[in-house]
Amino acid sequence: MSWIDVGHIDDIPLRGARVVKTPVGCVGLFRTAEAQVFAASNTCPHKAGPLSEGIVHGTRVTCPLHNWVFDLNTGEAQGEDARLDTYPVRLEAGRILLDGAAVGKRSAA
Repeated sequence: MSWIDVGHIDDIPLRGARVVKTPVGCVGLFRTAEAQVFAASNTCPHKAGPLSEGIVHGTRVTCPLHNWVFDLNTGEAQGEDARLDTYPVRLEAGRILLDGAAVGKRSAA
C-alpha cells in the first residue's frame, strides 16, 4: 500500500464529507458521528450525484439527487444492484491517509 496524507480529520465535520481530486477521478472522504473516516467514489452510479454533498448517517451516505443509500464499508447500494468503489483509509495522529495505489487501480472516469 502507498499511503498519501490527504488532510486532518478536523478538516471534515462530523457526519460530513470532503472531496479529494485524483488523476482518475474524485474520491469522497466521509466522516461519521463516531469520527470514523471512509473513502469511496464521490459519484453515485445512478445519476452521477456528488455523494460528498449527501447525508452521512451511521456508516452510510445518501445521494443528494435520488436518495440512494450506500454502505461506506462495502460500497453496496441499499435495495439496488449497484455499488461504489471503496478505498482503504486509516488515521494516524489525526491525519487521514488514503491508499494511493488502490485509488490508482480505478479506471479513469
